[in-house]
Order: sequence, then structure tokens, then C-alpha cells
Amino acid sequence: MMNMPFPGSPNDAEGALGSVLPLETEADLDPLMDRVAGVRCVLIGEASHGTHEYYAWRAALTRRLIAERGFSFVAVEGDWPDCWNVNRSVTLAEGAPEDPREVLDGYRRWPTWMWANEETVRFSRWLREHNAASGEAAGFYGLDVYSLWESLRAVITYLSAHRPEHLDAALAAYRCFEPYAEDPQAYALDTSLVPDGCADEVLALLTRLRSTSEGLDARQNAEVAAGAERYYRAMMGGGPESWNVRDVHMADTLDRLLAHHGEGSRAVVWAHNTHVGDARATGMADAGMVNLGQLARERLGRDQVAAIGFAGGPGEVVAAPRWGDTMETMTVPPPSPGSVEALLADTGLHRGLWVFADRPGAPWLTTPRGHRAIGVVYDPDRDAAQYPMTRLAERYDALCWFRQTTALSPLHLEAARRGELETLPSGV
Repeated sequence: MMNMPFPGSPNDAEGALGSVLPLETEADLDPLMDRVAGVRCVLIGEASHGTHEYYAWRAALTRRLIAERGFSFVAVEGDWPDCWNVNRSVTLAEGAPEDPREVLDGYRRWPTWMWANEETVRFSRWLREHNAASGEAAGFYGLDVYSLWESLRAVITYLSAHRPEHLDAALAAYRCFEPYAEDPQAYALDTSLVPDGCADEVLALLTRLRSTSEGLDARQNAEVAAGAERYYRAMMGGGPESWNVRDVHMADTLDRLLAHHGEGSRAVVWAHNTHVGDARATGMADAGMVNLGQLARERLGRDQVAAIGFAGGPGEVVAAPRWGDTMETMTVPPPSPGSVEALLADTGLHRGLWVFADRPGAPWLTTPRGHRAIGVVYDPDRDAAQYPMTRLAERYDALCWFRQTTALSPLHLEAARRGELETLPSGV
């Protein structure tokens, strides 16, 4: 993170103002729809995990991508088992709840507000209605790596019913983790003494499932268990490795989902700006970090991926003061001088959309500047430390701006404070 503003020309605000497009109604997304018309994957970011405007406009764009351009599914920065239950609801699977709100309100892993919120409920209900009316099965999946124990239990349940000959491998993996009482910190600490931890047991399970033609859910839960084990083991080593394990897992999951949906399938991804914007255009690259946006561009091709960033001014955000604490509605201060947000505030625009392909060489798009990134953990008094360096035109293909921001609407308070080890940067 950077806590010093980046230099820029006083004319940069004029440059931004001269290329801005309106962003007041869903029809104003037309230029963005044209920009992403030929791509296979649209990565849509957010500058926090607790801002209404980011969730609402991301959902608006996604509705149009699915309804008008035939995008196949949405993959989010969330746990696979929880999102699989949402997927079953929105695709009208037999026995699944008819109202996705019932599933989302059942989220209990901290931070619950990321997906257990009214904004996601509205989108999920729309997706179910769209699928029912169109006969399509546009899905909703989780990309993240955190659900180790939940995924292991899901694999055991599946194998018990369908593949009992492979159950021993799943039970061996589960028993290896059992002494840690579902406490990832305890497992991570233990691997500092026994470096291999439960890696052999998880790999044996994954090898069994990879060698068979199991369904997507069972296979992915095994992949999550393997990824989570690597992630927790890497946490104790410090540095960028754990971040890279997590984002490589998300990129691998995206690849599997595209393959599962077949030739011509197209994906929408929802994740924090720090995941969707190309890491090579930020200070992350200097720290040895990669991210989902970079990997997607490298694997699918630069012309097959569009990354859309979000930025906002002062207002409110839902976050927690410390890892695992109860959520709060916090005040977001005015942006740090010299930042992307300060520049956009100087334009006087209430909202705005920039499609960078129109003017990729404009100085305000190529000058390195701080770009605010609020995670699930946030301290408004230390806001100046939340600005990683960014070259906008290289990081994103488009940017949405909101001068005033409002808080997300969570469905419930957390029932428990047990959470995962905090990841970098700032729990995004």
C-alpha cells in the first residue's frame, strides 16, 4: 500500500472531464456493452466489499450481459459451497429453495455481508426469473479458496452416496485436519513445525477425483480443499506466496467453469479491484504478486478479457475494524490528495464512465497514482494507507466513478467471529 500521493498534471482533471461518458441510467452502459461485445470474460471490480453503488451497478451491467449477450455464468469472490447453493436456487435445481434470499441469509462465514446483502438478493432473484423465463441455466459460482472443512464434508457426502470406493481417501484427509477443530490459524502454525501438513492426504483425494468423471461440485470441492491447504501452509511463510496461491486458484476455477460450460461459454467475474485489475499495472508486481486479472489476460488472451474498475469518493462503507470483528457502517473520508479519486473529484462529476480504449494514451490514464482499495478490514483514520499505485489504462479497460457512496445493506449480523487468516492487502 502507498501512503504518499503521486504527481500529476493540473490539467489531468480536464482530460478526464473531456473523455467522460454519462452514468445515470442502465442505458448509459451502452458504450461499455459495445466495448465488451467480443470478449469471453468480463471482470467487474469494486473498490470495497461494502459499498451499495459498486454492487448495484455491477449487477446492472451483469443483467445486461446475461440477457442481451448470452453470458453463461457469474463467478464471484466467494466460497464454493455457499455459492453452489445459490447456483442451485437460481438454476431451478430440484429441491433447491425457490427464493435465493433463503440461501444467502444462511451465510455464516465471516465476512457474511459480502454476499448476504440485499443487493445480491435482488440480483439472484432476477437471475432465477431470467432462467425460468428463458429456459437457460446461467449459474452463480464461488471462486475462492477458504472453505476447507465445508468442502471436505461435501466431498465425503458425495462419495458416500455415489463413489464409496473412494471414500477412504476423503476420510483420511478429513481425519488429518480434524485435530485443528476447523481453526485455520492452528493448522497454519502447525505446518511451521511439520511443513507438509495434510498435503499428502489432500493430494491423494484430489488425484482420485481427477481420475474419474465426477460432477462439477464434487471435483471443485476437492480442488478447494487442496488449494486451501496450500494457502494456509503458505500463510506462515510471509511474502506474496499465499496471495498468489489464492489468485491462481481463482484463475484455475474460472478456467474449469469455462470448460464445464463448453465451447463459446462466456463469464462474468465479480471481485475486488485488487483481484480483477491487472497486477502488472500496480505495485503488486514489484512485490512479486500476480492476480486473477493478470492471469485471465495471459491465459485467455488480452482481447478476450475486459476488466472494469470502480472508484468512489467519501460516504459510507460496511467493514470491520479488525479481522473477525462485527461489521460496522463506517465513514469514508475525502480521498487522499494526488490519488485517482481526488483527480475525479476535481472534475465535479456526480457519476461517470470512462472506456479507456477510446483514449488509451491520455496522460491522466498513464500517470501512476494512488487508487483507493478498502477491504473487509478498514480504519478510516488510516485511509491514506489504502492507495496502491495504479496506471489506470493498463490496469482496467473501463472505470466507473461515484462521487458520493452509500453503505451496503447486509441481511444479518455475523453469528460467529471465527474467520480465516487475514490475507494481503487489507483483507480484499
